[in-house]
Amino acid sequence: MDISFLILTYNEAENLPRCLDALSWCDDVIIIDSGSTDETVKIAKDYGARVITRAFDNFANQRNFGIDEGQPKYDWIFHLDADEVLTPELTQRLQSFEPEAGIYGYNLPSKLMLGEQWLKRSGMYPSYQVRFGHKKYLRFKQVGHGQRESLAPEMVGILNEPYLHYNFSHGLERWFAKHIRYAKDEADEYAKRKDGHRVQQNLGETATASTTSGVIGFRRRLKDFAARLPPILRPTLRFIYIYFVRLGFLDGRAGLQYALMMASYEGIMAVFMMSKIDKT
Repeated sequence: MDISFLILTYNEAENLPRCLDALSWCDDVIIIDSGSTDETVKIAKDYGARVITRAFDNFANQRNFGIDEGQPKYDWIFHLDADEVLTPELTQRLQSFEPEAGIYGYNLPSKLMLGEQWLKRSGMYPSYQVRFGHKKYLRFKQVGHGQRESLAPEMVGILNEPYLHYNFSHGLERWFAKHIRYAKDEADEYAKRKDGHRVQQNLGETATASTTSGVIGFRRRLKDFAARLPPILRPTLRFIYIYFVRLGFLDGRAGLQYALMMASYEGIMAVFMMSKIDKT
């Protein structure tokens, strides 16, 4: 099946070749670049990708812009970030893909990689996101620091073949800088919930979470439950959940490192959350 690929980039010269190498079979790759100052754009063009520049505001708007303005050649679009890579199993599945009637978007799992090690247990596998959909129907809405599909649950299917996510490829310093921003976004969302002023997109998210079954619905309900916990408890509970409940200790040193990183993220978020509470 012919598929268009839409990739978000910003200073991804290090990651982009690996991402594009896995797409050598595709003749329609669209790069939505946020103003890179490294060799990202040159690399993309050298690989034959089309490049469109748009200042970044959030992930949902970037992806929607690519769908609406990128002029994808094909009806079905796969959405990637530059630090994500298709596996051979997923490539084979996509090449033979036949859409199901009434299904216009597909959830897929990702394998979180720390270096070249897959965080099989501590990385929360399988964690699903809608990344593949029909350009006429699939749009995204921003939820917290990430995006969520706008399709009704009954219009979303599942592909079980994973892609790889090299989330730490720019180094831990950049990872922590990015997650400080994410923590602030989550704290702002927490404040809205505490005040009872949830915006319409979050009402939609809650409906989706409550009506989605299986592991995807469980994860969304778990995240919603965690958001209601006292901020001071979240770092410790996050560590316990990743390292012991999810058996992250079986991932060895990498599992411990990741559990500590996520507990630190929760601690930063707790600081932001408590500052919001103090202002109310």
